[in-house]
Amino acid sequence: MTTSQVGKEEQLNFESLTWGNLTWINIERPTEHETEYLAQNYHFHHLDLDDCLSRIQRPKIDEYEDYLFLIFHFNVYNKATRVSALSQVSVFIGEKYLITLHSGELKTLSKLFRECQIDEEARRDNFSHGSGYLLYRILDRAVDAYFPVLDKIMSLMEDVEDSVFDENVEAAQGVANLRRDIITQRRLFFSLRPVMAELESKLKRFATIDMSVQWGDLIDHMNKIWETLDECKELIEVFKDTDYVLSTDRINRIMRLLTILSLISLPFVILNNIYSMNIVLPGGLNAEGNPKTFFILVAAMFFLSGAIFYFFHRKRWI
Repeated sequence: MTTSQVGKEEQLNFESLTWGNLTWINIERPTEHETEYLAQNYHFHHLDLDDCLSRIQRPKIDEYEDYLFLIFHFNVYNKATRVSALSQVSVFIGEKYLITLHSGELKTLSKLFRECQIDEEARRDNFSHGSGYLLYRILDRAVDAYFPVLDKIMSLMEDVEDSVFDENVEAAQGVANLRRDIITQRRLFFSLRPVMAELESKLKRFATIDMSVQWGDLIDHMNKIWETLDECKELIEVFKDTDYVLSTDRINRIMRLLTILSLISLPFVILNNIYSMNIVLPGGLNAEGNPKTFFILVAAMFFLSGAIFYFFHRKRWI
């Protein structure tokens, strides 16, 4: 028997799906109304219900006599900004129920719930082995959905590498954005891995089959993601340092060129300042001056500038 309903009491925002003796309640964007409903009907600990409404919780497992309370963080990737954010999923799991509370940003969870709503075979596949197996299916999909994001990060790594070594492209912003994203991903998986490893043994009582193989595959996928993120972290640090070195070198070359130009023009500046004074000097263009002396001074300025230029050229500074 399968039922699907939307709670209407006090405008509760939840959906429930039942197959056999297992019920999945899915709550998107939970409020105090939904947590009060859960407190009245399931008698969960009030601190766990408060944690469902908090966005600053770390992934964790709280074990009770007849249920587990779990908090997970998953990646939500923004294609426009190319930056990832963390989306929290809170879970209550008992022998005959699974309750998920989340913001609605985790598309894999919502999609699985919709599939189970409309497809009898999907309900059978996901509900027939107990609430522990259903939770595994949710987590497996969430982890597998991360691989396309990882592929996107690797593609961005290649773009950043090309921009770092291209003098005509400013790579600093791209490097900073990608570095921030990788740090976010590593923070997510750093806290999620130990929870996943511990969860396997605690979910055995809520599954009707041996799930050692399935959990081993899930942990293997998480380890591969972690290793790839580690590699990305090392590469992005190399690109950051390389971009800094190349940018510094470009600035140094510009400063060196400006300094050389200033030194080459120095004889002109000095003589111009001297003969700009309101006094009579040899070679000055005044009523009694000799124009030949002026041209000799101009030639001397060009000679000194040329000598400075030749000196820098011999040193291969220009």
